[in-house]
Amino acid sequence: GIDKMKDFEPKYKDKIGVLITNLGTPDNPDKKSLKRYLKEFLSDRRVVDYNRILWKAILYGIILNIRPKRSARLYKKIWTDEGSPLMVNMDRILNSLRNELDNFQIEIGMRYGNPSIQKALNRFKENNVFNIVVLPLYPQAGSPTNSSTFDEISRVLGGWPWLPNLRFVNGYHDRDDYINAISNTVKRATSNCTDIEKIIFSFHGMPTRYLKQGDPYYCFCHKTARLVAENLQLNEKQYILAFQSRFGREEWLQPYIDEEIVKQAKSGIKKLHVVSPGFSVDCLETLEEIKIQYDDLFRLNGGQSLEYISCLNSDEEHIFMIKNIIKENISGWN
Repeated sequence: GIDKMKDFEPKYKDKIGVLITNLGTPDNPDKKSLKRYLKEFLSDRRVVDYNRILWKAILYGIILNIRPKRSARLYKKIWTDEGSPLMVNMDRILNSLRNELDNFQIEIGMRYGNPSIQKALNRFKENNVFNIVVLPLYPQAGSPTNSSTFDEISRVLGGWPWLPNLRFVNGYHDRDDYINAISNTVKRATSNCTDIEKIIFSFHGMPTRYLKQGDPYYCFCHKTARLVAENLQLNEKQYILAFQSRFGREEWLQPYIDEEIVKQAKSGIKKLHVVSPGFSVDCLETLEEIKIQYDDLFRLNGGQSLEYISCLNSDEEHIFMIKNIIKENISGWN
């Protein structure tokens, strides 16, 4: 009878699972793909928390009839032969990590669109991977990003008969390796900072009431900017922090980047650098909004050139940082 007992011992793999997540991207830069993507994104209560019945009426009645076509036009401007820049960069990160980390099963899961978080978690389940580190690539944790990712993981696991061991990394806004990596991208782009007349640290905005309700995202953004500025030995007149990508009519976190850009141009600044430490990889908000729209805005108001400094993307230092975070979070598992 003892041999029979062995048949019932769980066949858990000694592999450790790593789920790297990001916001996501439409499959193609066309109206149909954007409608599907925006419907999922804007239905998330963490992203838009208005009264459900009222919001669904607005979303289905107005927004999903107008916005997909307009968004598809913007995505077309940044789409590459390989596909969406966000997905291209995430795939490069994934391949680097898979090459460098043995005995790990590493998957990518997007909060909206493909490949989904559900699909990634199911892959771990199929392989009996019982220990999983979840790393959302949002340095400054916030309700619409990290908390929403956790919601989706909970939803998927809610349908499973057993739960894996999970370690969830909730932001890394003040880690030394992250601050150094951002600082080095700035140094490389500005001849060791000798080229900086004024630099804007731009972060994605969110409604101000989130801060009043206790979301510390705003504070994390300020700490990141301060630490990078200190690391680069910038004086207070050389840099400002601002928030981008607001939509809707309510008050969002301030200062607003578009207003700051006009102010800088009109005050006689000729060359403006912009870096977006809140985005781990380049996407629509950096490549179209900053690089195209804000460059136009700066020139229109008298500036000469707006230099956008790329995200960490698949830089060696970014991979190094991600590996460090993974290693710190598997204590006792290997």
